[in-house]
Parts: sequence; structure tokens; C-alpha cells
Amino acid sequence: MAETYIVKSKVADMIRSKDMMMSSDAYDSLNEQVEHMIKRAIERCSQGGRKTLKPFDF
Repeated sequence: MAETYIVKSKVADMIRSKDMMMSSDAYDSLNEQVEHMIKRAIERCSQGGRKTLKPFDF
């Protein structure tokens, strides 16, 4: 994985606030999902002839 798109400490804080824990390898999976969502949104935006991502692209 070349890029990190999530802030692990913020994710951990949210999960801990719900009295849960997250395994260290789950962060990579979450990061991959976020990357996938961004790439899909970029594709939708491009197909719409735009260069600005909007909420509905996600």
C-alpha cells in the first residue's frame, strides 16, 4: 500500500468510544476501501464531465 487515506488515531478513537477494538491489519482493509471509494467517485465525476467531486459522486 503506497498511500494512507485514513488517520488511524481518529479511527481508533471512534472505535474505542464505542468500547470496541480494531485489529492492526483491519486498518489496511479500511484504507483500501476508502481508496476504492475515492477512485469510484473520481470516475463518476469524470463521466459527468466535471473536475470537482460532489457528495453524490460517493
